[in-house]
This record gives sequence, structure tokens and C-alpha cells, in this order.
Amino acid sequence: MTKFALTPSEIIKVNHSDIEYVNDMLSVEEPLEIILVHFLDGIWVEKNIAVTMRTPGNDIELTTGFLFTEGIIQSFNQINKIEEFGSVEPFDGLTSNQIKFHLNGNIQFDLSKLERNFYTTSSCGVCGKASIDAVKIACPIIVPSEKWKIEKKVLLTLNDRLRNAQENFNYSGGIHASALFNLIGELIDIKEDVGRHNALDKLIGSVVQKNEIPLFNHILFLSGRVSFELVQKASMVGFRMICAVGAPSSLAVDLAQELDITLVGFLRDNRFNIYAAPERIVL
Repeated sequence: MTKFALTPSEIIKVNHSDIEYVNDMLSVEEPLEIILVHFLDGIWVEKNIAVTMRTPGNDIELTTGFLFTEGIIQSFNQINKIEEFGSVEPFDGLTSNQIKFHLNGNIQFDLSKLERNFYTTSSCGVCGKASIDAVKIACPIIVPSEKWKIEKKVLLTLNDRLRNAQENFNYSGGIHASALFNLIGELIDIKEDVGRHNALDKLIGSVVQKNEIPLFNHILFLSGRVSFELVQKASMVGFRMICAVGAPSSLAVDLAQELDITLVGFLRDNRFNIYAAPERIVL
């Protein structure tokens, strides 16, 4: 179980006429500030670039994944030093509420790229085509032309394998997961967080740190619904298949189709829907 990911809480359970006072477990949610130190116009500049609400744990993986999927870094070797600031004990403030990344002096990037975060939420009103074009330009992965195939029966095993590995979910029921599977359905890694995007950033950050990208021959499995930004993040590390327990948004489907990513939703209870690139699935 991730350290500090759960906290006890006394609750009242009501079931028809029965009232019960019990102890329950809640998923912890706390803010994390991401700070960049980079070389600009001959001087070192420190800039606060984001604050994300997350479940404490795997914070370096989370922030590494964020920087990678936003196009700030292309490899973990471009980071010179990482500092964590904050409390080391839970619930007396914050459990490491700041992470500062010192980039190598020769790293050049455009901070305006981070502005995309303000329009890729589900409430955005930005033109879908413009959003997709921006992602296609930013994505550094060159996709192989040859497509692999996967059996339907393999996909139908993924949800149970994910749930069996979701330790924090089994305690609290209030946390998301992103999981990495190989093409024979073996679980390679799983990360959890109260935020769907954070869980995926943690997973991506982990593979970036290990220099295991691109992930052409792997499956991404998401415990909730699929948004545009989740497809974008997955495309940055080369995923060719995304499966999810929930539904995709219309813009997520559009982006998956544009990038030739097989997109599967409602993968549970021995069924699923295919929304994009069905040719990778043997039916």
C-alpha cells in the first residue's frame, strides 16, 4: 500500500432502518506544487509551473510523467537534480508538498505549452480539431507501421487483474488506477491516485525514469473514463492500445482515431466496446 495514501475516518452507515457507527478508510488528497529551475538568457530561473491535487506517494514519478507528457523533458537524463520539500509525517501539514526539478543547463523548452492544461478539461470550449493538431505536433513518437494483434479473451482478463492489484481501491473505493499490461495480459505496473491524470502521470513517470519508452507493445488500462488528455498523455509514450472500465469522451475518440490508437471502453463484466482502430483486436 502506498504510504500516506489512506486515512481512517469515523462514519455513519445507514441501510434502511439500520444505523451503524464504523471506522472507514478514505483516500488522501493533498496539493503538490511543481517547480522548475532552468537556464534562461544567461541566468538560472525558478518558476512555479503547476499545483496538482494528488494522493501522496510516487510523487517523483508523478511529476516526471507530467513534465514528459507536457513536452518539457524528453528523457529523465535531462534532469540534473530533484528536491522534495515538506513534512515527512502525514496530517501535520503536507507530506512533501513541493518538488523542485533542476534541469540541465542546455535544456530549451516553451513554457507556453503548459497553457494547454487550461483547455483540455472536460469543460473546455476550444475547437476539437485545433486541440488534436496541437497534440500531434507535440508528440515526439514515430509510430511503427506494422500492427500487432491481440485476442479478445486476453482483453477480458484485464479488469479482474487490475482490481486484484488495486490495493488502495479495495480499502477506500475512492481512487483511480492506471495499469501497464503486456500483450499476453500480464500486469507489469500499476499506479493509483485520486486523480485519473495523476495516476497516469505516475505510471508514465516510472517508465520514463527506467528509460523503457516507447511502449508500442503494451496496453494501458484505466480504471475510469477516458478523456482527451489521457489519450494525449498515452500517445506521448507510444501506447497503441488504451482500455478503460468507463466511457471515452467524443474528443478522446477523435484523438485516438487521428493517432491510430485502439480505444476500448466499458471493459468489464465480460464485454467491451471498440471506439477506434479495431483491427488490433482478434474478434
